[in-house]
Amino acid sequence: MNKVVFVHGVGKQYLSEDSLGRDVVPELLGGVRLAGGPVPAYGEVGVAFYGDLFRPHGTRAGHEPPYDEADIETDDEFALLMEWWAEAARVDPAVPGPDQTGTRGPVGWASSRALRLNTVRAALDALTGARYLRGVLDRALIGSLKQLVGYLTDDTVRRAARGRLAAHITPRTRVVVAHSLGSVVAYETLCDPTLNADWDVRVLVTLGSPLGMRALVLDRLDPTPQDGRAGWPKPLRSWVNIADATDVVAVVRDLRPAFGDRVTDVPVHNGSHMHDATRYLTAVETGQAVAAGLLSE
Repeated sequence: MNKVVFVHGVGKQYLSEDSLGRDVVPELLGGVRLAGGPVPAYGEVGVAFYGDLFRPHGTRAGHEPPYDEADIETDDEFALLMEWWAEAARVDPAVPGPDQTGTRGPVGWASSRALRLNTVRAALDALTGARYLRGVLDRALIGSLKQLVGYLTDDTVRRAARGRLAAHITPRTRVVVAHSLGSVVAYETLCDPTLNADWDVRVLVTLGSPLGMRALVLDRLDPTPQDGRAGWPKPLRSWVNIADATDVVAVVRDLRPAFGDRVTDVPVHNGSHMHDATRYLTAVETGQAVAAGLLSE
């Protein structure tokens, strides 16, 4: 029976629940051990997997579609890319910001496809050259962006992902750990009154979460925030939000203004892999949050 459930983020479409579990469960247990325990048994940690919902049909496994700048097709995708670019420039002085590249910003791209393509190309060049994203290919970056936007705009994917997580949560589940897009899935699942009648989750631990991005994520949550304040999930007692200061996905690292003072925002340092799930899981701060939920019986 799952005492802890982990929810993954973007870019896992070519994995499975089992292969992901082999990667993340030991790291999660190791983080709790570093924090002084109690360390749950391996079989008490479940992995909610939904990555296959984003796997293109008929595409050979192991390869991202050959995305390039022309595949940033919607205003939502473009706006998210611009947010990431601006944040990368803010946290890394070596990255030129949008105002340093000769682009005209959002005023010009809407009316000129050529200008938009040039702006997207400049953004991708800046992001993949950033110290914290060096080596990330364009197609992987665009694929991650499309998955976040896709979840928020495709109700079929949204319902299916929430159902995958709900299937792993039981009345004995005490901790949900959610990385990146998984934090959006986790929040909405915990808020869903059709799913959570008998749950008693002591702590939600979010890692590198984009939940605080108002126009792109927060304002599109289900349930819809009222006057800029999101509802508190009924089966949830506490919430620890953990973010690396250079994680460009976690653009807004203080979730309390939107989700309330019961959220505890905690900074960590993940080194050069600022958004990597395993770096987050092995942080002692994450281990402490998980341990606190397990000890709250």
